[in-house]
Amino acid sequence: MNTAGHSEAKAPRGLELTPFRGLRYDPDRVGSLAAVTSPPYDVVVRPDGLHHLQSADPYNIVRLILPQADTPEARNAQAADTLRRWRAEGVLTADAEPGLYVYEQRDDAGMLQRGLIGALRVSDPGERLVLPHEDVMPHIVADRADLMRATSANLEPLLLTYRGDGTATVTAALIEHTAEQSPLLATTTEDGIHHRLWSVTDPADLAAVGKELAGHQALIADGHHRWATYRRLRAERPSPGPWDHGLVLLVDTARYPLRVRAIHRLLHDLPVADALGALDGLFRVRRLDGTALPEAMEALAEAASAGNAFLLAGDGAFHLVDRPDPELLARTVPADRPAAWRTLDATVLHVTLLDHVWHVPEDSPARIAYIHDTAATVEKAERDGGTAVLMHPVREEVVRDLARQGVTMPRKSTSFGPKPASGLVLRALDL
Repeated sequence: MNTAGHSEAKAPRGLELTPFRGLRYDPDRVGSLAAVTSPPYDVVVRPDGLHHLQSADPYNIVRLILPQADTPEARNAQAADTLRRWRAEGVLTADAEPGLYVYEQRDDAGMLQRGLIGALRVSDPGERLVLPHEDVMPHIVADRADLMRATSANLEPLLLTYRGDGTATVTAALIEHTAEQSPLLATTTEDGIHHRLWSVTDPADLAAVGKELAGHQALIADGHHRWATYRRLRAERPSPGPWDHGLVLLVDTARYPLRVRAIHRLLHDLPVADALGALDGLFRVRRLDGTALPEAMEALAEAASAGNAFLLAGDGAFHLVDRPDPELLARTVPADRPAAWRTLDATVLHVTLLDHVWHVPEDSPARIAYIHDTAATVEKAERDGGTAVLMHPVREEVVRDLARQGVTMPRKSTSFGPKPASGLVLRALDL
């Protein structure tokens, strides 16, 4: 019982997903909704994919999330001016009332993912509510923060997951019921994924979902740099205010399991011959003659089931690299981390190969690029004379277990998907 002279202890706060007035394209003002969407900013392969998206439609969202100009300041100013102009011209219009958005992705092969897009309260790491599983690169956080400050908007949702495990029944029922109604929008992007979006505005529904989600913990599946950006921007401004929240897609992976793929590395100024030469006596190296990319990736998967393995490409062939020297690993991999972390391919790649063998700094864009598309990584390596390091994906349960222990994986270790398309709904902080 609270007595005079004693302050009442604050109850712990859970996930707080709040409604917002979405900013969306007017379909009558653009060529097609599919033509104005984009993958998330860090998935766009540059410059090829960027040019393709820019030419798809003059209003493609890539002009906001990846503006092009001579300096960072000019890029951000351009994005802010573009956003203001599109809003003034009615290309982007705000929904009449705040809501949470049910978002569905489906393909013809049977993949189905549904979740809720909303404005999530930005929590401190000590609250253990939103768990990262990867480290971030400071220069990318700084770049995203500058863009968000300039535009005063969350331009694309990051992807968070939680495990309902039969307890998020109200939220699940609401999502399923809503998906039976006519959507606000429906489009199919060129990757064959069908997208649909609905708005949930009923106060009773919103309250019920909010109460249920407050009992859950979320894992960042995609968007570590944007979450770190939300945290930085919230710390800069007085609270309460619009920067206390950030745009997210929240998916219950007990109902809709995500796919986990690897993110590959492109080492710009390291030819394959030099990369392989440095591995002599440290790893087993086998050239896969006459092997196409799909078969090479199958060989990588088989090797990865027995231990650390990588696939190098860029000289017209594939080279399977596995069986690292145990003494090399003992010398280079920190021993003060869980075994699950020490044996990750990404750990061995970063602390052993990049740091100690190849001497490539992981946070230098001039030396290394992180690319989601396997074929594009190989093609760019062959064209530029660099080395493609192809990775095998880690299992989701490993990612989640490490995150719950507070152990982050090396940067760009995983690619969860399907990722939300950028451009379907934005959050302007002045609405």
